[in-house]
Amino acid sequence: MLKRFMSYYGPHKKMMVLDMLAALCISVIGMVYPIVTRNMLNIYIPEKQYKTIVIAGIVVLVLYVLRMLLRYFVQYYGHIIGVKMQSQMRIDLFGHLQKLPYRFYDNNETGRIMTRITSDLFEVCELAHHGPENLLISSVMIVLSFIYLMTIDWILTLIIFACVPILVVVTAHYRKAMKTAFADRRKSNATINAAVESSVTGIRVTKAYTNAPLEVKKFKRGDEEFVNASKSAYNAMAKFHSSTTFITDVFNVIILIAGGLFLYAGRINFGDYSTFIVSVNLFISPVNTLISFMEQFQNGVSGFKRFVEIMEEEPEAEAPDAKPLENVEGKIEFRNVTYAYDPEKDVLRDVSLTLEKGRKLALVGPSGGGKTTLCHLLPNFYQLRDGEGSILIDGKDIRSLTLESVRRNIGIVQQDVFLFVGTIRENILYGRPDATEEEMMEAARRANIHDYIMTLPNGYDTEIGERGVKLSGGQKQRLSIARVFLKNPAILILDEATSALDNTTEVLIQQALDELCRGRTTLVVAHRLSTIRNADEIAVVMNGEITERGTHEELIARGGTYRELYALQFRDNDTFE
Repeated sequence: MLKRFMSYYGPHKKMMVLDMLAALCISVIGMVYPIVTRNMLNIYIPEKQYKTIVIAGIVVLVLYVLRMLLRYFVQYYGHIIGVKMQSQMRIDLFGHLQKLPYRFYDNNETGRIMTRITSDLFEVCELAHHGPENLLISSVMIVLSFIYLMTIDWILTLIIFACVPILVVVTAHYRKAMKTAFADRRKSNATINAAVESSVTGIRVTKAYTNAPLEVKKFKRGDEEFVNASKSAYNAMAKFHSSTTFITDVFNVIILIAGGLFLYAGRINFGDYSTFIVSVNLFISPVNTLISFMEQFQNGVSGFKRFVEIMEEEPEAEAPDAKPLENVEGKIEFRNVTYAYDPEKDVLRDVSLTLEKGRKLALVGPSGGGKTTLCHLLPNFYQLRDGEGSILIDGKDIRSLTLESVRRNIGIVQQDVFLFVGTIRENILYGRPDATEEEMMEAARRANIHDYIMTLPNGYDTEIGERGVKLSGGQKQRLSIARVFLKNPAILILDEATSALDNTTEVLIQQALDELCRGRTTLVVAHRLSTIRNADEIAVVMNGEITERGTHEELIARGGTYRELYALQFRDNDTFE
């Protein structure tokens, strides 16, 4: 993990070297004051060298001005290095998230992922900047102060440094407790973010059901978890700081007693004793810095570990020799496909079907039967393993093809339309970002949405709000259809595309869908059976198996499950999945 962390310093080596040199100079300049103080007390003042006193004071002032400039450099450019490292980590993490399979998002809440990208990486940024700087300055100051104190009185110096092992033991003891506590605190912080993301996204449902008190109660539960985790973290931190600070305070007591005895015995003079008291702070100060740095270190390490956890998630895999799918005609074959999200329960069992190019196959049946799973397997959103059968496009196993080329040739229109924050133009162009203005408008016309767009004050540049909140359900669906028109895939998946619409809107959408399906191989998950009567073939999917296949007329005449479902829907005017 350390090697991975250090790799992010690579692009900033030169600036990092300058930053460390500046930090080193700050440390060295810090040694000037006690040296001048000792000379003042032992030489310049007793010998009445007034001119030298003034010159020494001016030199110290000039050096302090230089140290001020160096500290500005370290603070500014050091943080810039940290921010750039954070930016690169964020880009790497976001890019990796794009490569992760559906399964990862099934098991991880959006709010938790957002925490990894934002607050976790901020702590990493702080560690990236302050870590090397604090370690270098503190280490140099401790070494230089030790050497200088030895020149004043080596016995008194060794007495002081005898306390260091005690400090090391105490630090190591409480560091472990802090590490665990801060890791738990980060997890609870992610829980809060997940709760906020879920509640804000579903605010309209909350208001519709007047369940604001319930949401507040749920949030308080997560917040209480965070408070308790914070209590544990700060308890560990308080023990750490109070114990280590007590030991550094003991340093001063030892200096006071031992130094006083040495002065009384005539071992050192008053000037050296005064200088020793001043100089020992050069040792205590960096020790305190290192102690304070431990909290930041724990935060940064916890954040980086959580970053690494996602970075080590296996991305979607494709065969090393995968080839692009080109010149697609659109023939689809499922051969003995068996699939399970949970190893203990198959969702599909030995499903085989063939769909010739340009034909439309409708999948019907009760919810949970496996219809949507078939639609997810075709674009390789969930990948078949060895022994689970195979899926072929134009006779080529999709596992032997690149993921990008397979998905580029498949268009999907779903019941739950997702539109991105931005304009109508940006959302349609998502289907093919390099499309021309005329191609975009033609796609909108074919989706029966162009005329509506032109009535808007800003036309295609109209902002649609989060997830298209400013549009009606039918308008959002037609935008998603326009997006697929622009993509112009050879294969089309319609996953209950009209199930959430009223009858009038459904007619408009169905006209657009019929236009969209023309000339494309189409797989339809049917919600309303009236919409798939004209499908070339209908398959009934129940309990992971295809139990009936045929045209609408053939299945009605057969008098099986399809006829029962069709009669039930039109008798009670109910719908089913």
